[in-house]
Amino acid sequence: MGTQDPGNMGTGVPASEQISCAKEDPQVYCPEETVGTKDVQVTDCKSPEDNRPQKETGCCNPEDSGQLMASYEGKAMGYQVPPFGWRICLAHEFTEKRKPFQANNVSLRNMIKHIGMGLRYLQWWYRKTQVEKKTPFIDMINSVPLRQIYGCPLGGIGGGTITRGWRGQFCRWQLNPGMYQHRTVIADQFTVCLRREGQTVYQQVLSLERPSVLRSWNWGLCGYFAFYHALYPRAWTVYQLPGQNVTLTCRQITPILPHDYQDSSLPVGVFVWDVENEGDEALDVSIMFSMRNGLGGGDDAPGGLWNEPFCLEHGGETVQGLLLHHPTLPNPYTMAVAARVTADTTVTHITAFDPDSTGQQVWQDLLQDGQLDSPAGQSTPTQKGVGIAGAVCVSSKLRPRGQCRLEFSLAWDMPRILFGAKGQVHYRRYTRFFGQDGDAAPALSHYALCRYAEWEERISAWQSPVLDDRSLPAWYKSALFNELYFLADGGTVWLEVREDSLPEELGRNMCHLCPTLRDYGRFGYLEGQEYRMYNTYDVHFYASFALIMLWPKLELSLQYDMALATLREDLTRRRYLMSGVMAPVKRRNVIPHDIGDPDDEPWLRVNAYLIHDTADWKDLNLKFVLQVYRDYYLTGDQNFLKDMWPVCLAVMESEMKFDKDHDGLIENGGYADQTYDGWVTTGPSAYCGGLWLAAVAVMVQMAALCGAQDIQDKFSSILHRGQEAYERLLWNGRYYNYDSSSQPQSRSVMSDQCAGQWFLKACGLGEGETEVFPTPHVVRALQTIFELNVQAFAGGAMGAVNGMQPHGVPDKSSVQSDEVWVGVVYGLAATMIQEGLTWEGFQTAEGCYRTVWERLGLAFQTPEAYCQQRVFRSLAYMRPLSIWAMQLALQQQQHKKASRPKVEQGTGLRTGPMFGPKEAMANVSPE
Repeated sequence: MGTQDPGNMGTGVPASEQISCAKEDPQVYCPEETVGTKDVQVTDCKSPEDNRPQKETGCCNPEDSGQLMASYEGKAMGYQVPPFGWRICLAHEFTEKRKPFQANNVSLRNMIKHIGMGLRYLQWWYRKTQVEKKTPFIDMINSVPLRQIYGCPLGGIGGGTITRGWRGQFCRWQLNPGMYQHRTVIADQFTVCLRREGQTVYQQVLSLERPSVLRSWNWGLCGYFAFYHALYPRAWTVYQLPGQNVTLTCRQITPILPHDYQDSSLPVGVFVWDVENEGDEALDVSIMFSMRNGLGGGDDAPGGLWNEPFCLEHGGETVQGLLLHHPTLPNPYTMAVAARVTADTTVTHITAFDPDSTGQQVWQDLLQDGQLDSPAGQSTPTQKGVGIAGAVCVSSKLRPRGQCRLEFSLAWDMPRILFGAKGQVHYRRYTRFFGQDGDAAPALSHYALCRYAEWEERISAWQSPVLDDRSLPAWYKSALFNELYFLADGGTVWLEVREDSLPEELGRNMCHLCPTLRDYGRFGYLEGQEYRMYNTYDVHFYASFALIMLWPKLELSLQYDMALATLREDLTRRRYLMSGVMAPVKRRNVIPHDIGDPDDEPWLRVNAYLIHDTADWKDLNLKFVLQVYRDYYLTGDQNFLKDMWPVCLAVMESEMKFDKDHDGLIENGGYADQTYDGWVTTGPSAYCGGLWLAAVAVMVQMAALCGAQDIQDKFSSILHRGQEAYERLLWNGRYYNYDSSSQPQSRSVMSDQCAGQWFLKACGLGEGETEVFPTPHVVRALQTIFELNVQAFAGGAMGAVNGMQPHGVPDKSSVQSDEVWVGVVYGLAATMIQEGLTWEGFQTAEGCYRTVWERLGLAFQTPEAYCQQRVFRSLAYMRPLSIWAMQLALQQQQHKKASRPKVEQGTGLRTGPMFGPKEAMANVSPE
């Protein structure tokens, strides 16, 4: 929009008559001084150190942002926007529109295999949705549709999240724990008002939307002059206002702070607006932040919603704003929209307006003088079915060629929560610091607005060693930090734990269980926003690297919870959907699949997953043992190791029964009995057999540390026999066979076949005296995977397909073997880096990042899987957090080089401080 006549600004011009910014529209207002094209370079030109200089992975490539920024016609680069991250023009349209995986995507052959499961699922789904009136933990009938709109979520860990899309819309909400609402709330907007010489010359909602409500507002921002830049936990949106000589930079900040267990839990976000006047005239600038009370859905329908202004002065700092009270049960909350008062700013508000009306009153109020009327007192509680919204406005004067800053916060206070079963009352972690009474929203707002500068300093100190490392490719810097969104936005809860709620009889052998849960709380995150199970353990195995490196105490807390659940049993019998067999919910001394469904009562009732009876899965127990040792190795916490040792013994004893021929190697059971729960495995297999040998190897190490010589000897003997059997039965000279069945797919090349070696190397084992898999075999297998699963699949541009036949055709024997699993690919890349195949590792992982973030438009909703064409599966999934295993591999590689007597200068991966657990590199061996 260009300069407008103030008299025509508030008349509710129909959308069809508003000025368009579509490129093909001759009416577009594009003054000469604002038109231009500028390629945004967000990359550097150094590749990871390797012996292949002819192909540098970090080279300046227009694909790094060029396709996403190709529509940008502005010249403004914004105020202090960093060079690295995910950058996209607001006018960008993704051309590829994929669909969620559905039953009609299953081949006839595979459909026949699963017809019994399908019928049982339909019967269960009908009972769950139509009789119990609940939402299924996995809804295969109503998958979340593709929306290529999401950006950085707001909110710390475990207090709920609100996602703001890259075009500025507030569009994904997780306030009730673990339960998502995908709804764009039209009233939730930022609006700019510019005034010169006492007249409003420009007033625009900073949104590309053209909605049917609030039609008196000036919608339809020209997206060709704005871009979004994400580097989680911060994001920047830059608006060059055509014809105004003004650039707005909105910086969004959330307190995601590694090794911080207080501020990282806060349900807050901050918006800092830096306004630059590039003209020679002074002007007044106002930013209005409007927000609906609730989302406009069923939770609002009962009525009783009300708003009130507040002002909080503390420590010489004043914050003003609105409280939006949403008392709907079972989880009432208060939202606070607030702004910081400074000597140069004026904060005003409108307490209530109807978000479903034309909005003319609030629009004219702002238009008149760039401020709002600021009525005193609270609003009247809403009637049933009536909506209510409010707005806060910050105004400041701007000198010619000057700059000003306007600061807003958004906070929400839902201290007391009930899960879907409405059984036990839980309190969120942040209540330890801000109280449990539900009146903390003003204090949260004040704290956020006064502390965000310190948060940013800490975020920069954490991220700078990676961002400043010229040996790392630009896409990796974006992926490493932006994939962390899921730690907060994975339906995450972080709860206080009362000591009297812990079972004394189970915990008495774990001396540090109570102190850990008491001091650091209880942590849960979903397998995926569509796969609604907390702490799904076979997947956490991959994702856990982010937690142990950045919030190690939360990883230990999760492990204690898993140990507790392992020692319990629930003999309630139920029918499992894949087999149709009746079996108990949970057997003692086996690791549960998950800790429960947020729509039920997690932690009390575990194993929400009922597709398979996971008591007979081959990977869960092994993954617990491997993670226990990895967590000990990276933290040096001997108390944790001592507490976990008896549990490791118990689960390994349970696992022994799967070695039916006593050759030291377990056998899979002829069904999909591991994390690939749609991919049948029979007999000794590369994946589970490798995990088994790795777990046996770390049992040998733990036995030595715990002074258990007889147990050490026992597992040493098993390891020796198992190694011989594994090599004899599975190694074929190029890679390890998928399994030992007589089926053709038994010779498939599995991308995840070296998972056991991956974890051993992460634990400082797997080479020299602790070698389990012959190093030449591991390297050869990884090279084969790179040749076939990566380079021979989709032109080498989409990561590694799960299964590839030896002659270079994807394995279509199951519904999962021809998928790409993003989290598995990042783990594979880490394994390649560990084994010196750094270039191959980065090439492999880059394919996934480019596909998800740049081609498919799945930013901040990285799926579990996608196929070469047409479909994706399970948006916003846990496993891709495994990219932090790549970072650990790089750190360990750097440490290994630094510990050599002579190190060549200029070739290391990074010389800055390590990040990850503080003790990680100080304890590179258990001793």
